[in-house]
Amino acid sequence: MEGKFILFALLIFISSLIVEWLGVHKHWIFGNYGYGQTLGIKVEEIPLIIGVNWFLLIYSAGVLMQRTRIRSILIRVIVGAIILVLLDLIIEPVAQHFDYWHWANNIVPIKNYLDWFLVSGVMLFVFEKFGFRKQGIVAPVFLLVQFVFFMVLLAI
Repeated sequence: MEGKFILFALLIFISSLIVEWLGVHKHWIFGNYGYGQTLGIKVEEIPLIIGVNWFLLIYSAGVLMQRTRIRSILIRVIVGAIILVLLDLIIEPVAQHFDYWHWANNIVPIKNYLDWFLVSGVMLFVFEKFGFRKQGIVAPVFLLVQFVFFMVLLAI
């Protein structure tokens, strides 16, 4: 189990950094954006914490969906991706305010949310294919904490 978990974490971490690189440098994914200084150490203008964050979000959403009674992998992936897009809707204004990242003309394009859905969906499908045994409640609670954290920041 540990080796499989580490492989999954590395796969999501590395693939998310590649996706973010394509977004920042080529604007192929998410739109025209760049990272500020708040998120720390960067490689090729991508903060390393972004890869960690993608892993935590995908794993948390995957475990949440795993804990539902939804039997269809496709439906779990779609619902999980929708949940992550809803989180991104809350994160975006906070992220710009705190210089996590910035968008061209300070406008978050619809493409960002569509691509969040697609990227999240692919990564959640990978989660499903890893076939983790049913996990505890900690990961879904982490996802809930993310929602609460960014909603509080949005409100202040």
